Amino acid sequence: MSNFKFADRIAQLPPYLFAQIDKVKKEVAARGVDIISLGIGDPDLPTPDFIIDALHASAKKPVNHQYPDYEGLDEFREAVARWYNGRFGVELDSTNEIVNLIGSKEGIAHFAMAFTNPGDLNLVCTPHYPVYPIATSFCGGETKFLAQVEENDFLPNLDEISAEDWERAKSIYVNFPNNPTAAMATPEFFQKLVDRARETNTIIVHDAAYTEIYYDANKKPMSILETPGAKDVAIEFHSLSKTYNMTGWRVGMAVGNSQLIAGLGKIKTNVDSGCFQAVQEAAIIALDKGEPYVEENRKVYRERRDIMIAALKKAGIECRVPDATIYLWAKVPAGYTSADFVTKVMEEKGVVLTPGSGFGEPGEGYFRISLTVPSERLEEAAERIASL
Repeated sequence: MSNFKFADRIAQLPPYLFAQIDKVKKEVAARGVDIISLGIGDPDLPTPDFIIDALHASAKKPVNHQYPDYEGLDEFREAVARWYNGRFGVELDSTNEIVNLIGSKEGIAHFAMAFTNPGDLNLVCTPHYPVYPIATSFCGGETKFLAQVEENDFLPNLDEISAEDWERAKSIYVNFPNNPTAAMATPEFFQKLVDRARETNTIIVHDAAYTEIYYDANKKPMSILETPGAKDVAIEFHSLSKTYNMTGWRVGMAVGNSQLIAGLGKIKTNVDSGCFQAVQEAAIIALDKGEPYVEENRKVYRERRDIMIAALKKAGIECRVPDATIYLWAKVPAGYTSADFVTKVMEEKGVVLTPGSGFGEPGEGYFRISLTVPSERLEEAAERIASL
């Protein structure tokens, strides 16, 4: 029997957080336990029918079953430009400031390949989505983490970055509204970040996948591209996954600085063949006509948020009240580590949570709840947690 050795980049990978959770979840389910899964952020709400109908019509077109354009349909990129202008007041050139993605995760993972050389330094604000440092590692780069802690409202303290690190850093990865903490960036924070990045020629990589799940119309999350000067240094990744309940469709976009977009496009030309055109055509309909449906989604998540926060409070668990995202960021009860508490809840109560430590060292002492089950199941989950 052959014994093949993994490449070093694979052998050095840490276990993928959600794969590990899924393994334990299956073991518990095999015992006949009724599982309530609040782990992975995968919306349970359906994709709106008008988007599915658009896909059905587009899938019947023979031309859509051929190879798509690498950078995305002109019509898709024009729809993204319209949406960004309408939502954020940001003007984008659809020809060279937008590229279609097979989901934003794909784009983020490939972006490092375009600009990170072996030995380059990338800064990652943490707690963080695991893809950021992994993409850096695959390119032979070095990651330095910048903590996002409660004392600073879970925003990174940019003044903690040394002048030497600013000069060395090829990129800085930020994500607002944040997964997992649900923190929101302020205009002042974004302006300071853009100013420092322009001074030091540092690329800002902003993951903006959750901007449309917000709970107060007076506190809408920003695009970093609303910030003066951002187009000089920033690329922003966005997705239809959470906005329109389309996680399985794998469609998104990167927008911003034309040179950064071109670099990502060169990588994608060589490693993928683009997003299915029928999906892109359905995505155009979503972007142009989906806002009323997204507003209904917000109402559902707002109700779930309020129910779960009240239930956790009753159980004596401290929880941050988020203004955006589909997540709650709660403190682990005294006497437990994040991993110990989550494992105990899963094994004894059948409720799947995500340990904060899985998102980086500053996440220790917290756990994440995904609001991706109906309200009555959230209430039941809270009762089970309280009965430990």
